[in-house]
Amino acid sequence: MEVANPDFRELVEIAKGKGLDTPHTRFEKQQPKCKFGKSGVCCSMCSEGPCRITEKSPYGVCGLNADQIVAKNFLRRVAAGTACYIHVCENTARALAYAEVKDERKLREVCETLGIEPNAVALSEFVLNDIYKPRWEESEIVRKLAPEKRLEVYRRLGILPGGAKAEIVDALVKTSTNLNANVVDMLLHVLRLGLTVGYVALRMNVWMNDAIFGTPSIETLESGVGAIDPNYVNIMTTGHQSALQKAVIEVASSEKMQKLARDVGAKGVRVIGATCVGQDLQSRWNALKGTCFIGQCANNFGTEPLVASGLIDAVVSEFNCTFPGLTRIAKSEGVKLIAIDDVALLEGAELVSWSPEKAKEVAERVVELAIDSFKERSRAERRGTTKKATVGFTEEFVRENADKILEVIAEGKIKGVAAVVGCSNLTSGGHDVLIRDLTKELLRRDILVWSAGCSSYALQSLGFMSEEGFEHAGDGIREVCGELGLPPVWDFGMCMSIARIELSAEYIAERLGVDLPDLPVVVSAPQWLEEQALGDGAFALSCGFLLHVYPDPFVKGSKLVTRILTEELPSLTGGRLFVERDAVKIADVMERHIEEKRKKLGL
Repeated sequence: MEVANPDFRELVEIAKGKGLDTPHTRFEKQQPKCKFGKSGVCCSMCSEGPCRITEKSPYGVCGLNADQIVAKNFLRRVAAGTACYIHVCENTARALAYAEVKDERKLREVCETLGIEPNAVALSEFVLNDIYKPRWEESEIVRKLAPEKRLEVYRRLGILPGGAKAEIVDALVKTSTNLNANVVDMLLHVLRLGLTVGYVALRMNVWMNDAIFGTPSIETLESGVGAIDPNYVNIMTTGHQSALQKAVIEVASSEKMQKLARDVGAKGVRVIGATCVGQDLQSRWNALKGTCFIGQCANNFGTEPLVASGLIDAVVSEFNCTFPGLTRIAKSEGVKLIAIDDVALLEGAELVSWSPEKAKEVAERVVELAIDSFKERSRAERRGTTKKATVGFTEEFVRENADKILEVIAEGKIKGVAAVVGCSNLTSGGHDVLIRDLTKELLRRDILVWSAGCSSYALQSLGFMSEEGFEHAGDGIREVCGELGLPPVWDFGMCMSIARIELSAEYIAERLGVDLPDLPVVVSAPQWLEEQALGDGAFALSCGFLLHVYPDPFVKGSKLVTRILTEELPSLTGGRLFVERDAVKIADVMERHIEEKRKKLGL
């Protein structure tokens, strides 16, 4: 199993030496994978299943064929991913109603865009009411945020969504036993859910967190495994809900908790960023520097090796990616597992349920549990390295610098933009491997890379978000980013900050007077893992972008579904899906697409 980051190669070996499994060792034991499941042609929706479609048996017991089973499975996965994102947005809205607003300007701007009173309670209620609308009432958020050129497309296709929860419920109904078997209708529902993901869950979550924390600005920090001092009480985050973790950081930073930690022999308390919530918190370094938060130190597949290292005292979880394998490692290493949202409740974890009314009380309990855990931990030696990273890129930064960005694109110094986003997985050649290799190929061709999600930490940990990254860049990117004092990869934060990248594209399209599919912009989730990533992909396809993913999202077992997503969708939304593992071939397709768009724009 190849691991791109040498720090995590070492941590995986340390875990092995202790007899502890991590995803890296479990992955090998799971080979070979079921070919029916990988193709999406296995159905276990009812008691007659699992039914597997083959040439000799082209229909399930109920009569579904391969196309219909693949479409049902695909829609159900996207619905699950949408539900996950909506859960996060819902809790952020609840937190906002009780929060001390740090960015009044951003709050007023968002409320003005939505046409509501400029206060936190009004915004919270508006978001929650939109989420809870019935399906037959249009989402006001989507209608008010989508660009007019896109709205025309969405209305023509009939994919403007209603309330988010209603759309999710009806998707599950459609995919249940002996119900919808219309492939086109199910794929249109996928696109509808994509709009719910992008405009409701992602964008509103990002904007509400901006009001709560303050909007990020460009900052440079140094973080990574090497920043973790074993002599502190070290609390590691997992999840996506920054508003829930905010109280933990504030309470842990207080003199009261720092003194409690010193009283048991620690230097103090620190919060370690991991998974997407850490990526988002790090992107808000302008608001959190000076607290006990030390930055991002692991993405999704780094959490188990990091807990096995002996550097961590407690893991506080509120969402995925909270790997169930943490249970066995935590038990072995004496690490305390704490869930502050029951959706992330692992076996052996203590549930200390968050609510906006008692956020501080919950945070105090979390930190106290971590301090107790420190008393029992055998001290590991300091390990790993740190990397400089420039963080805090936002749609506002792009809007303010749109003229300069368009100028260098027009001159050809930068050919276009590739969003390399989403999770890491082990299937795409190893931990962070394809993310690394594709980014190198794109930069070499003077295609600027914007990142969000676990891919961001992969690139940060390998030096791409500092001057180190110029080693892999073409002359144009070296010149442009060098003059601006910026790295060749721009970090927009967590996976939900894909909303920032899409909105940045909207600003550029508006300046050019074109629609989103006309831009020299491509999207890749080269190592997607979660069902949320499929929701992100549905949003990208709805917006009209060329979308690369690997591995195949379990659709290749249907010729019809594959044909619609790869050949027919461009005439509907402008979007197109392609699946490829080889980094050079991926970059070839992307570069050709970007050059075609440049030519049509006269660049």
